[in-house]
Amino acid sequence: MSIARSLLLKAAESPWLARQMSERAFSRRAIKKFMPGEELEDALQAARRLAAQGQGTILTQLGEALGSLSAADQVRDHYLQVFKEIKARGLPTWISIKPTQLGIDQSLETCRQHLLTLAQAAEQSGSSLWIDMEDHTYVDRTIDLYRSVRARHDRTGLAIQSYLFRTPKDVAALLEVKPWIRLVKGAYKEPATVAFPAKRDVDLAFYDVSLQLLEAARTGGALPIFGTHDIPLVRRLIAKARDLGVKQGQYEIHMLYGIRTADQADLTREGETVKTLISYGHAWFKWYMRRLAERPANVWFVMKSIVG
Repeated sequence: MSIARSLLLKAAESPWLARQMSERAFSRRAIKKFMPGEELEDALQAARRLAAQGQGTILTQLGEALGSLSAADQVRDHYLQVFKEIKARGLPTWISIKPTQLGIDQSLETCRQHLLTLAQAAEQSGSSLWIDMEDHTYVDRTIDLYRSVRARHDRTGLAIQSYLFRTPKDVAALLEVKPWIRLVKGAYKEPATVAFPAKRDVDLAFYDVSLQLLEAARTGGALPIFGTHDIPLVRRLIAKARDLGVKQGQYEIHMLYGIRTADQADLTREGETVKTLISYGHAWFKWYMRRLAERPANVWFVMKSIVG
């Protein structure tokens, strides 16, 4: 892991820095690179603009590791309202949520029921539900939750991280449920005992797991989602899909709002299914620092936004 990435991930865990950043006007200008605003309406308006360009979207309210089941109830109710807004506005928009927002730390079964409720609401609104993956200590519980929800609701996906050593086996085991899997490289600070520390190894693992999923996609056994801004890697995977006979629409490409915007538009014009992940909310500090850590060169763009 690079020194810059390590420092940014360490900074993400600092309550003091979070307070300082949240109180500074310049920091709010800086986050505009990665999110259209803190309110749900900001995210919905951005989703509408992208829909006009032929791109789907995924919304996620920032925040994690909530401290009570009552707070988890509030998050569930918030997303139920979001699904109503999506349906009313006719948006091609999905929802993505972290299990720690729904009380996994307090009660696995309560979290499961919240996810089932949201998955049903997703189907009723013509949308879909994505379950995010958090650090390695949550993997087994999150996969267990996904299996439960997937058994009842087909339009449910799971994020999987290529930097974890265990990921190929996890994907192989999940193929029996014909999963929707959004493969990402991983944004948490993990010990070298469970995850590849070197970027090159993470990239290689991402490609190898993508091939697993594309092979399954040939017969409808999985919906692979390439969640990366590594455009050469995306192009390589698109070419591999063609070689395997996997057609456009049998896989998707997901990227973050504000990153590789021109590339997202280009891929959409070429007929690829591209969705943009739009984050909103006030608890943005940890998420923001992890976005910078994914590509420390993004710090330069942030500095330009501050002085510009």
